[in-house]
Amino acid sequence: MSTVSWITARGLFGRRRFLLLLPLPVLLVVLAVLSRGLGVAPSSWGPPVLVGLGLAVVLPVVALIVGTGVLGAEIDDGTVVHVLTTPLPRWQIVLPKLAVAVAVTAATVAVPLFAAGLLADSVRLGLALAVAASVGALAYSALFVAASLLTRRPVLLGLVYVLIWEGLLGNVVTGTRVLSIQHYVIALADRLAPTDLLSTTVSVPVAAVMIVLVSIGFTLLSINRLRVFSVAGETS
Repeated sequence: MSTVSWITARGLFGRRRFLLLLPLPVLLVVLAVLSRGLGVAPSSWGPPVLVGLGLAVVLPVVALIVGTGVLGAEIDDGTVVHVLTTPLPRWQIVLPKLAVAVAVTAATVAVPLFAAGLLADSVRLGLALAVAASVGALAYSALFVAASLLTRRPVLLGLVYVLIWEGLLGNVVTGTRVLSIQHYVIALADRLAPTDLLSTTVSVPVAAVMIVLVSIGFTLLSINRLRVFSVAGETS
């Protein structure tokens, strides 16, 4: 498993798509620093920067880029054939790749969110955002890794979920939030550091249960999907 993880990490960091991870986290920190430096009240810039940008855009988009890259890129360039011909059980391929996706996403997002939370309120809020985002990285990564095995356009499918389901419907139809990873993360962060800067209608128990179900469910789906993947790169 460590070999698969190493190969996945090396391939991910060696691709140009990794450069796409940097602008959004940098923008998040820059906006937080500017808002704090200009003396803008945290109640004014906190929600749009921490939630509107950090949890609603930076976290899912980074997870989408990484999650669809750990397996999707191999499917696109045909190198998945070499993976499929190894004697390893499919779970020993999926789990290391998922672990790399979660680690890279969490590291990329947790640090800027911690900095933004610190500037907006306190160390406690910064840590809460970092921890909650790391948990959210697991759920998002499981979802997007599965998407890369379910469709030839996983990025498009992921954007539909992030922009339409979470971004549009989540703000208009309250009931859709129970199926929104973004709101699970908000609920967990608010529980760890209660603040008026974070708000959601999803309860913490629901958020915790749903994160577990999403993470396990889509991981099992990925393993099963990879089992029926033929050497030609088609699903049977």
